[in-house]
Amino acid sequence: MIQRCHKWRQKRKQYIDQARQTSDEIERERLLQTAEHYGRMVNTEQVKIDSIRDPKEKAAVAEAQAEAEKASTENTENSDEDEVAFPDFITNLN
Repeated sequence: MIQRCHKWRQKRKQYIDQARQTSDEIERERLLQTAEHYGRMVNTEQVKIDSIRDPKEKAAVAEAQAEAEKASTENTENSDEDEVAFPDFITNLN
């Protein structure tokens, strides 16, 4: 179950990345809807996984997820700062 959930997370991320890169609005919407579908599947599967775990393990997993979210938030903030550093004339070469 966990491996399947991980694969779905990867697929969701792949579709979101593709949606960010496409310029066609219809294709972008289709990709985002597909990513949303995978997100719902992951949430459903995660509920099943969580219901199987014992309470001590749940607490450890919740703590690890909180740390991972904090780290990803810090990485996102750093990447946003990097993007701001480029002047318009470099990013708009087309």
